[in-house]
Amino acid sequence: MNYKPSFKTLEWVGSGLRLLDQRKLPHSEEYRLLRTMEEVEHAIRKMMVRGAPAIGVTAAYGVVLGFRTYGSKLNLDALRKARPTAINLSWAIDRMADVLEKYPDEDTLLKEAIRIHEEDLASNLHMGELGAGLLEERVNVLTHCNAGALATSGYGTALGVIRSGIAQGKIDRVYVNETRPWLQGSRLTAWELIRDDIPVTLLVESAAAWLMKRGGVDWIIVGADRIAANGDVANKIGTYSLALAAKAHEIQFMVVAPSSTVDLDCSTGEQIEIESRSEHEVLAFNEIPVAAEGADAWNPVFDVTPAELITAIVTEKGVIQFPETPVEKLGQKWTE
Repeated sequence: MNYKPSFKTLEWVGSGLRLLDQRKLPHSEEYRLLRTMEEVEHAIRKMMVRGAPAIGVTAAYGVVLGFRTYGSKLNLDALRKARPTAINLSWAIDRMADVLEKYPDEDTLLKEAIRIHEEDLASNLHMGELGAGLLEERVNVLTHCNAGALATSGYGTALGVIRSGIAQGKIDRVYVNETRPWLQGSRLTAWELIRDDIPVTLLVESAAAWLMKRGGVDWIIVGADRIAANGDVANKIGTYSLALAAKAHEIQFMVVAPSSTVDLDCSTGEQIEIESRSEHEVLAFNEIPVAAEGADAWNPVFDVTPAELITAIVTEKGVIQFPETPVEKLGQKWTE
């Protein structure tokens, strides 16, 4: 597929890593030039860049910048801990660390980071075609959070399937959950789909089940931040609720993520560390308090959807469909 993105989520420019600051969207398109590993770690932690694949690619370039500063004394611990749930972060750092151990020079490290970047884009394009192949003709789809070009190297996982489905004439309408409290759906997913001339209908998360009840949705399509060996999926908070509602209404549920998101050392979703963020993100909006004074808040960033609620998991290596593939056979499938 010949896809030309209208923006770049991240770009290596020689002097450093140029990032689109996603906190400023959709009202302002601002780029930041990161010149040190510490700036990269801060950008990941503060959600200047987000989405598991994009975090992984960003971290790879962060290792290059760290070597530029520290050489063989480079310590990657802080970078590794920037976002604990997204497995792509540690996966990319481990891959860069292996290269660093064998070939400790900046040029070789940069080539590896660029390779990770290019592989992510290629896998996104392939997953888009694989996932779209599962769609029937003229369907309505619903997605949650942002698993698009902003969360990857430039095409998207869940939104990659949606883009491919639109190109093939299979999708009539795209619904997007607002995705509170950071509003990644309304701020980010709607922004990038509109730039591709794809119409978007926004809804609050609490409206999704009623939309399903009314027959408005045929597929739920989401990304993932970590997939356990048994097929359990950690994704943005609210994904589990969608999966339960989809099962109740007999609606198909697709997870789209690169194979680097699969954590074979994590046997089930119960072992996935779920990141929590400041309660202030729930109690205030854009720094303006919105809750009754004295209230506290619980702010988990992710939840875990059990494999039995999922119709299909799409990676660049292929499609796993349930219940056609028993959970006990997943270990073989992940490594094929």
